[in-house]
Amino acid sequence: MTKDYLFEIGTEEMPAHVVARSVKQLADRTSKFLKENGLEFKAIKTFSTPRRLTILVQDLAEKQADIDEVKKGPAKKIALDSDGNFTKAAQGFVRGQGMTTDDIYFEELKGTEYAYVHVQKAGKLASDILLGMSDIIKAMTFPTKMRWGSNDFEFVRPIHWLVSLFGSEVVPVKILDITAGRKTMGHRFLGDSVILANSDDYEEALKNQFVIADAAERKTMIVNQIEALAKKNNWQVKLDKGLLEEVTNLVEYPTVFAGSFDESYLNIPDEVLITSMKDNQRYFEVYDQDGKLINHFISVRNGNKEYLENVISGNEKVLVARLDDAQFFYDEDKKYPLSHFVARLDNVSFHDKIGSMSEKMKRVKLIGNYLAKKFNLDEDVVKDFDRASELYKFDLVTQMVGEFAELQGVMGMHYAELAGENKAVSLAIKEHYMPVTAEGDLPTSTVGALLSVADKFDTIITFFAAGMIPSSSNDPYALRRYAYGIVRILLNENWSLNIDAALPEMVEILTGKTPAKMPMNKEDDEQISLFIRDRIKQFLQTNNYKYDVIDAVLHSSQKDPSRILEAAKVLQAHHDSEDFKPVVESLIRIQNILKKAKFKGGVAVNSNLFEDASENELYLATENLQSINNLTELYESFVKMQKIIDRYFEANMIMAKDEAVKNNRLAQLSQINDLATRLGALDMLVIK
Repeated sequence: MTKDYLFEIGTEEMPAHVVARSVKQLADRTSKFLKENGLEFKAIKTFSTPRRLTILVQDLAEKQADIDEVKKGPAKKIALDSDGNFTKAAQGFVRGQGMTTDDIYFEELKGTEYAYVHVQKAGKLASDILLGMSDIIKAMTFPTKMRWGSNDFEFVRPIHWLVSLFGSEVVPVKILDITAGRKTMGHRFLGDSVILANSDDYEEALKNQFVIADAAERKTMIVNQIEALAKKNNWQVKLDKGLLEEVTNLVEYPTVFAGSFDESYLNIPDEVLITSMKDNQRYFEVYDQDGKLINHFISVRNGNKEYLENVISGNEKVLVARLDDAQFFYDEDKKYPLSHFVARLDNVSFHDKIGSMSEKMKRVKLIGNYLAKKFNLDEDVVKDFDRASELYKFDLVTQMVGEFAELQGVMGMHYAELAGENKAVSLAIKEHYMPVTAEGDLPTSTVGALLSVADKFDTIITFFAAGMIPSSSNDPYALRRYAYGIVRILLNENWSLNIDAALPEMVEILTGKTPAKMPMNKEDDEQISLFIRDRIKQFLQTNNYKYDVIDAVLHSSQKDPSRILEAAKVLQAHHDSEDFKPVVESLIRIQNILKKAKFKGGVAVNSNLFEDASENELYLATENLQSINNLTELYESFVKMQKIIDRYFEANMIMAKDEAVKNNRLAQLSQINDLATRLGALDMLVIK
């Protein structure tokens, strides 16, 4: 027999961002708990609002399955000592079954006697096992916790009630002085308490008290109401997923409404208006049919339509107060030339161990010019980069960014445009922050990409030089994200850069330009190089490359992220093809011979020492490979060359008695191996 089990934790209002993850945690922990206790169930459905975390375990067995089975233990000669007494092995065996040595009997199996016990145990009732739900509550984790009263117990917010119903039966789970029952609470202002007769009554009973317990249903209600409102007014609304998720978890009974503000505020940059609405007030911005931002907003009320005009009026007043501030800051900032703000950066610290923001900008200009030469960028790009590097942090000291910190870069772009800077310079000021998250958008302009990479290299190098290196668990300055951003931009722009070679040169450029420890030593350079290489690994993992392919290419002779990615694409594409195994095995064979011979390489091949036609055939084939730069072509050439390699091995003994012949043959193999390492450390591949 089965019944549904309802378990609800009623709390004070939780932060919206913890609601969904917390109810999932509750469901996951409950699932594990039930499985460990041998209670079968069909599925677990979740419900959540700002005031409750709820699960409904569907078709939960009323009891554990009964146990009636024979358990085999140690052999008799191990179970009994020489005096016929039970040994520790026998005692441990029965103790594990919850029995005593009196229950042991012996039977022969394939010529050997073994100890056995007949285990008969009635399964525990689910209602008894479910009392352990209190331990699940105690084990739950949250970003921040609260204590209340004089208790040491912590939870995301104070708990006010518990519901625990197995069908119609109350399971009296207890936390602190709260014992679970069948009483739940409706909407804080519109509803009343509800006495549930049965676990299946939960969802409908709460709807009658203005609580939509199903988060997915609440979200659908919000979307449908917004779309209806937009259609009625001929508006467009861009439903930001993050904001939609947040407002869904801020309300129990959603009612969508629209408000407006004076059109005069539309002279402020759109990003400021959107930030004021979305980030500060949780409003959805509204556009006309041409995609232009207009003076309306949409919000979601936690309640019904009663007194909605008062709610709209109140929300409009709050927003206008924010927009008044924004208008003031915008007007004040526009009074000054960009040079006014740039000059103030002398007194803005980038970091007290590294120097000012002004000094950072000068260093970034030097790094950017170095990289521009490496990337063979046009003079116009370099000219725009130089101008952008002289300005790009200026908006940090504007009043607007002082109030709306999340608009740094964005306001710099707008103010630069107002000051007459060209589009490439203005856009680069915004884009140098990109990507702002690990997988965030990348710069769309060449100047922006160059400024972003140069800025991030400067940050990483100077922080490492100052000894502020991320640990395995701590990265307060987001240096991993900066390094990952460098990798993503280099790959996106298809810029070739040998990281190992470039780092010492960039360090040399920065020597004397910062109080941080410069120049760095070779070990420091290698540490940064490995740090960036780990981000290449992250990129390959994120893009679902096989683990052995990743290991192989990261141990290749390539130091350029774009070449490492190219090698990964080749190995991934051919990993499961018919020709892969024989080709890779022949190349690994060459590698192993060189390792065993401890051959260092660097020796020219002398064709006068050839003793067999196969040596000349391999020599000519290898010569043809030397000019190949494309790694796909290189791999395909190895495929064609594989039979030549086989013939070579059949006809020649590599470790010939004649020292000159032996070294000449090793030199031939070394040439091939050097080419193969461009693809990766092939011996790390898993070949099937």
